[in-house]
Amino acid sequence: MTTRLICLPYAGAGAGVYRRWKALSTPDLTAVPIQLPGREEEFGLPFYPTFEAAVHGTADRVRTAVGSGPFVVFGHSFGAALAHGVTRELVARGGPRPRHLIVSGTVSPRHRSPLPISATDDAQAVADLCAATGQNLSGDLAPLLDPELRTLLLPALRADVALLAPAREPEPLPVPLTAIRGTDDALTPTGPWLDWAAYTSQPFRTVDRPGGHMYLADDWDAAWRTVRDLI
Repeated sequence: MTTRLICLPYAGAGAGVYRRWKALSTPDLTAVPIQLPGREEEFGLPFYPTFEAAVHGTADRVRTAVGSGPFVVFGHSFGAALAHGVTRELVARGGPRPRHLIVSGTVSPRHRSPLPISATDDAQAVADLCAATGQNLSGDLAPLLDPELRTLLLPALRADVALLAPAREPEPLPVPLTAIRGTDDALTPTGPWLDWAAYTSQPFRTVDRPGGHMYLADDWDAAWRTVRDLI
Protein backbone atom coordinates (compact mmCIF):
# COMPACT_ATOMS: atom_id res chain seq x y z
CA MET A 1 0.00 0.00 0.00
CA THR A 2 1.25 3.48 -0.85
CA THR A 3 2.34 5.69 2.03
CA ARG A 4 1.71 9.38 1.43
CA LEU A 5 4.43 11.76 2.58
CA ILE A 6 2.61 14.98 3.45
CA CYS A 7 5.06 17.84 2.76
CA LEU A 8 4.65 21.28 4.35
CA PRO A 9 6.79 24.12 2.95
CA TYR A 10 9.17 26.47 4.73
CA ALA A 11 8.30 30.12 5.35
CA GLY A 12 7.31 32.07 2.26
CA ALA A 13 7.28 29.00 0.02
CA GLY A 14 4.46 27.12 -1.64
CA ALA A 15 3.85 23.48 -2.38
CA GLY A 16 5.91 23.77 -5.57
CA VAL A 17 9.19 23.59 -3.68
CA TYR A 18 8.57 19.85 -3.33
CA ARG A 19 8.28 19.22 -7.07
CA ARG A 20 11.55 17.26 -7.05
CA TRP A 21 10.21 14.93 -4.37
CA LYS A 22 7.08 14.37 -6.43
CA ALA A 23 9.33 13.29 -9.30
CA LEU A 24 11.21 10.91 -6.99
CA SER A 25 8.04 9.31 -5.64
CA THR A 26 7.55 5.55 -5.97
CA PRO A 27 4.55 3.24 -5.66
CA ASP A 28 5.55 2.69 -2.02
CA LEU A 29 6.12 6.33 -1.04
CA THR A 30 4.47 9.31 -2.72
CA ALA A 31 5.19 12.95 -1.89
CA VAL A 32 2.00 14.98 -1.39
CA PRO A 33 2.83 18.69 -1.04
CA ILE A 34 0.18 20.76 0.73
CA GLN A 35 -0.46 24.27 -0.54
CA LEU A 36 -0.88 27.25 1.77
CA PRO A 37 -3.08 30.24 0.85
CA GLY A 38 -1.50 33.31 -0.70
CA ARG A 39 1.05 31.63 -2.97
CA GLU A 40 1.34 29.93 -6.35
CA GLU A 41 -2.12 28.89 -7.63
CA GLU A 42 -3.67 30.41 -4.50
CA PHE A 43 -1.90 33.74 -4.92
CA GLY A 44 -4.26 36.52 -3.88
CA LEU A 45 -6.01 34.55 -1.16
CA PRO A 46 -5.42 35.88 2.36
CA PHE A 47 -2.64 34.43 4.46
CA TYR A 48 -3.53 32.67 7.67
CA PRO A 49 -3.88 35.38 10.37
CA THR A 50 -2.75 33.24 13.34
CA PHE A 51 -0.78 30.07 13.90
CA GLU A 52 -3.86 28.23 15.14
CA ALA A 53 -5.78 29.28 12.02
CA ALA A 54 -2.91 27.88 9.94
CA VAL A 55 -3.03 24.63 11.91
CA HIS A 56 -6.79 24.22 11.52
CA GLY A 57 -6.82 25.11 7.82
CA THR A 58 -3.85 22.91 6.99
CA ALA A 59 -5.25 19.98 8.98
CA ASP A 60 -8.39 20.17 6.84
CA ARG A 61 -6.28 20.06 3.69
CA VAL A 62 -4.24 17.13 4.98
CA ARG A 63 -7.38 15.13 5.81
CA THR A 64 -8.59 15.62 2.25
CA ALA A 65 -5.21 14.65 0.79
CA VAL A 66 -4.61 11.42 2.75
CA GLY A 67 -7.96 9.74 2.40
CA SER A 68 -7.93 6.44 4.27
CA GLY A 69 -4.36 5.28 3.56
CA PRO A 70 -1.21 5.46 5.70
CA PHE A 71 0.67 8.74 5.79
CA VAL A 72 3.64 10.54 7.32
CA VAL A 73 3.82 14.28 8.00
CA PHE A 74 7.02 16.18 7.11
CA GLY A 75 7.79 19.87 7.38
CA HIS A 76 10.90 22.02 7.16
CA SER A 77 11.53 25.14 9.31
CA PHE A 78 8.18 26.98 9.51
CA GLY A 79 6.68 23.91 7.85
CA ALA A 80 8.01 21.75 10.70
CA ALA A 81 6.27 23.92 13.29
CA LEU A 82 3.12 23.63 11.22
CA ALA A 83 3.58 19.86 10.82
CA HIS A 84 3.67 19.44 14.59
CA GLY A 85 0.60 21.61 15.02
CA VAL A 86 -1.29 19.70 12.33
CA THR A 87 -0.38 16.35 13.88
CA ARG A 88 -1.56 17.61 17.27
CA GLU A 89 -4.82 18.77 15.67
CA LEU A 90 -5.44 15.48 13.86
CA VAL A 91 -4.85 13.50 17.06
CA ALA A 92 -7.25 15.79 18.95
CA ARG A 93 -9.90 15.27 16.25
CA GLY A 94 -9.60 11.51 16.58
CA GLY A 95 -7.80 11.03 13.28
CA PRO A 96 -6.66 10.31 10.77
CA ARG A 97 -3.39 9.90 12.65
CA PRO A 98 -0.01 9.91 10.89
CA ARG A 99 2.25 6.96 11.45
CA HIS A 100 5.28 9.25 11.83
CA LEU A 101 6.03 12.97 12.30
CA ILE A 102 9.29 14.28 10.83
CA VAL A 103 10.33 17.82 11.75
CA SER A 104 13.26 19.40 9.93
CA GLY A 105 15.32 22.51 10.56
CA THR A 106 13.61 23.83 13.68
CA VAL A 107 13.78 23.92 17.46
CA SER A 108 10.99 22.54 19.63
CA PRO A 109 7.82 24.64 20.02
CA ARG A 110 8.66 26.09 23.43
CA HIS A 111 11.96 27.42 22.06
CA ARG A 112 10.73 28.93 18.80
CA SER A 113 10.47 32.65 18.03
CA PRO A 114 9.72 34.82 14.99
CA LEU A 115 12.54 35.31 12.50
CA PRO A 116 13.75 38.92 12.90
CA ILE A 117 13.34 40.38 9.40
CA SER A 118 12.44 43.91 8.41
CA ALA A 119 8.70 44.47 8.00
CA THR A 120 9.06 47.45 5.66
CA ASP A 121 12.40 47.40 3.81
CA ASP A 122 12.60 44.56 1.27
CA ALA A 123 16.36 44.72 0.73
CA GLN A 124 16.93 44.78 4.48
CA ALA A 125 14.51 41.87 4.93
CA VAL A 126 16.60 39.78 2.53
CA ALA A 127 19.80 40.78 4.36
CA ASP A 128 18.15 39.87 7.67
CA LEU A 129 17.11 36.49 6.27
CA CYS A 130 20.63 35.70 5.10
CA ALA A 131 22.12 36.77 8.42
CA ALA A 132 19.66 34.72 10.47
CA THR A 133 19.96 31.55 8.44
CA GLY A 134 23.61 31.79 7.47
CA GLN A 135 22.59 31.14 3.85
CA ASN A 136 23.52 32.85 0.60
CA LEU A 137 20.87 33.64 -1.97
CA SER A 138 21.31 30.56 -4.11
CA GLY A 139 19.20 27.61 -5.18
CA ASP A 140 15.60 27.99 -4.03
CA LEU A 141 16.38 31.39 -2.46
CA ALA A 142 17.91 32.88 -5.63
CA PRO A 143 14.65 34.58 -6.75
CA LEU A 144 15.05 36.97 -3.81
CA LEU A 145 17.97 38.55 -5.71
CA ASP A 146 15.44 40.06 -8.14
CA PRO A 147 13.83 43.20 -6.63
CA GLU A 148 10.61 42.63 -8.56
CA LEU A 149 10.28 39.03 -7.42
CA ARG A 150 10.95 40.11 -3.85
CA THR A 151 7.76 42.13 -3.83
CA LEU A 152 5.87 38.95 -4.70
CA LEU A 153 7.71 36.55 -2.39
CA LEU A 154 8.35 38.54 0.78
CA PRO A 155 4.71 39.08 1.85
CA ALA A 156 4.25 35.33 2.30
CA LEU A 157 7.58 35.03 4.12
CA ARG A 158 6.70 37.86 6.50
CA ALA A 159 3.22 36.45 7.08
CA ASP A 160 4.59 33.01 7.95
CA VAL A 161 7.40 34.02 10.29
CA ALA A 162 5.10 36.42 12.16
CA LEU A 163 3.02 33.42 13.25
CA LEU A 164 5.87 31.77 15.13
CA ALA A 165 5.95 32.35 18.88
CA PRO A 166 6.85 30.14 21.85
CA ALA A 167 4.16 27.56 22.49
CA ARG A 168 2.74 26.03 25.65
CA GLU A 169 4.49 23.28 27.55
CA PRO A 170 4.68 20.02 25.60
CA GLU A 171 1.81 17.56 25.40
CA PRO A 172 3.53 14.39 24.14
CA LEU A 173 1.94 13.01 20.99
CA PRO A 174 1.23 9.29 20.54
CA VAL A 175 3.18 9.41 17.27
CA PRO A 176 6.85 8.51 16.61
CA LEU A 177 8.88 11.67 15.99
CA THR A 178 12.14 12.27 14.15
CA ALA A 179 14.01 15.59 14.18
CA ILE A 180 16.42 16.44 11.35
CA ARG A 181 18.79 19.39 11.03
CA GLY A 182 21.80 20.59 9.08
CA THR A 183 24.95 20.35 11.16
CA ASP A 184 25.74 24.03 10.49
CA ASP A 185 22.20 25.32 11.08
CA ALA A 186 22.53 28.48 13.19
CA LEU A 187 18.75 28.61 13.72
CA THR A 188 18.62 25.11 15.24
CA PRO A 189 21.06 24.85 18.17
CA THR A 190 21.55 21.44 19.72
CA GLY A 191 19.72 21.78 23.06
CA PRO A 192 16.46 23.33 21.77
CA TRP A 193 16.52 20.86 18.86
CA LEU A 194 16.91 17.81 21.10
CA ASP A 195 14.03 19.12 23.20
CA TRP A 196 11.70 17.66 20.55
CA ALA A 197 12.04 14.45 22.57
CA ALA A 198 9.54 15.91 25.06
CA TYR A 199 6.86 16.11 22.36
CA THR A 200 6.28 12.41 21.80
CA SER A 201 5.43 9.43 23.96
CA GLN A 202 6.63 7.15 21.17
CA PRO A 203 10.16 6.50 19.79
CA PHE A 204 12.23 9.64 19.16
CA ARG A 205 15.15 9.84 16.74
CA THR A 206 17.49 12.53 15.48
CA VAL A 207 19.31 12.84 12.16
CA ASP A 208 22.14 15.25 11.32
CA ARG A 209 22.58 16.22 7.68
CA PRO A 210 25.57 18.07 6.18
CA GLY A 211 24.79 21.72 5.53
CA GLY A 212 23.08 24.73 7.02
CA HIS A 213 19.50 25.74 7.61
CA MET A 214 18.53 25.12 3.99
CA TYR A 215 20.34 21.79 3.64
CA LEU A 216 17.06 20.49 2.22
CA ALA A 217 17.09 22.80 -0.81
CA ASP A 218 20.84 22.33 -1.31
CA ASP A 219 20.30 18.71 -2.33
CA TRP A 220 16.69 17.60 -2.68
CA ASP A 221 17.67 14.10 -3.83
CA ALA A 222 19.83 13.43 -0.75
CA ALA A 223 17.15 14.86 1.52
CA TRP A 224 14.57 12.56 -0.07
CA ARG A 225 16.77 9.54 0.57
CA THR A 226 17.17 10.58 4.21
CA VAL A 227 13.44 10.87 4.74
CA ARG A 228 12.66 7.73 2.73
CA ASP A 229 14.99 5.69 4.91
CA LEU A 230 13.12 6.83 8.03
CA ILE A 231 9.78 5.50 6.83
